[in-house]
Amino acid sequence: MSEPRQLEVLRAIVEDYVHSREPVGSKALVDRHHLGVSSATIRNDMAALEEEGLIAAPHTSAGRIPTDKGYRMFVDRISAVKPLSAAERRAIHTFLDQADDLDDVLDRTVRLLSQLTNQVAVVQYPQLTSAAVRHIELVLLAPRQVLVVMIVTTGKVEQRMVTLPEETTEDALQHVRAAFLASTSGALLSRLPELLTTAVTSAPPQDRAVAAILGNALEQLAGIGREDRMVLAGTANLARSTGDFPLSIGPVLEALEEQVVMMRLLTEMEQDARGVSVRIGHENRYGGLTEASVVATGYGPDELAKIGVLGPTRMDYPTTIAAVRAVARYLSRILAG
Repeated sequence: MSEPRQLEVLRAIVEDYVHSREPVGSKALVDRHHLGVSSATIRNDMAALEEEGLIAAPHTSAGRIPTDKGYRMFVDRISAVKPLSAAERRAIHTFLDQADDLDDVLDRTVRLLSQLTNQVAVVQYPQLTSAAVRHIELVLLAPRQVLVVMIVTTGKVEQRMVTLPEETTEDALQHVRAAFLASTSGALLSRLPELLTTAVTSAPPQDRAVAAILGNALEQLAGIGREDRMVLAGTANLARSTGDFPLSIGPVLEALEEQVVMMRLLTEMEQDARGVSVRIGHENRYGGLTEASVVATGYGPDELAKIGVLGPTRMDYPTTIAAVRAVARYLSRILAG
C-alpha cells in the first residue's frame, strides 16, 4: 500500500477499534481524526484497505475492524514507542528493588507487567548455565551432614543437603570451600564440571574424598537451573476479554497452563530493530494461539530468556511494547546486581 493517507486511515481504525471494541465507520473517522478529507474519500480508502485484506467487516454494518494483516502493518510502522512516564518508571524501580531473591524478582516482574498492560504477563527463568558463580558455602550441620549452597550472578540461591559416608570436620570443609572458590568464583556455570575437577585435585589429600562428593553436589545444583520454567500472572485479564476470542478462549488458557507451547514460542521469537518481537494472530503457528498476540523481548546479559505479554489481537501495541521493554531493562539491571 503506497497511499500515505490510507496508512493514516488504517492507523485510525486500529486505534479506535482497540479502545472502543466497536467496528469503525467512515463518519467516526472523520469526526475523531483530522484526516483532511470527506467521508466519501475515507470510504474509498476503506474499500482499498479491505481489498488488500487489511480490514474486514465483521457483519453487514458499515464499520470495519483490523485483520491480522492490518495489525501487522500497523505494528511494523510504529516509528516511535512512547516512553513510560516518570511515575511509572519510579514504580517499576521501587517495586522490583524490594525483591529478596530470583523467585521473588520474577514473581514481582510478571505481576507488575500484567498491571501495566492489563494482559497476561510471562517470563522465562534465566538459564543458570549462562550465569556465573558468585559464592559457594559449605555448612556443617552434623558430623556427616553438609548443606551445600551456591549463589549465582542471577541472584538465584541453590542448596542441597549432602550425607557423607564418613564424618568430617569444620576445618576440612573450610579447606574444600577455599579450593572450590579459588577455582570457580566468577566462572560460568557451563564450565563448572571441569573447574570442580581441578578444585578437587587442589584440595588437601586427606580432604579430596569429601571434596569429590561435594563437588558432585555442586554440579547437580547447576543442573537445576537448566530446566525450562516460566512464571505468569494476569490470567484474569484474559478472562475479561472473552469477547475478543470468537472461537474459544479455552485453547489459549490451556496453552498457558501447559506452558510447553508458550516456552517454545518465546524461545523462537526473534527481536526486531526496536528490540522486541511481536506475533499477531495466525502468525502464532501453535494451536490455541491463533486468536492471540504475543509481545516479548529478551532480558539478562545474553537476552536468551524472554519476558512478554499475551493478549487478544485487539491490543494497545505501542503501550504494550513500551512496557515490555522498560520492565525487561529494569529486570536485567537487577539481575546484573
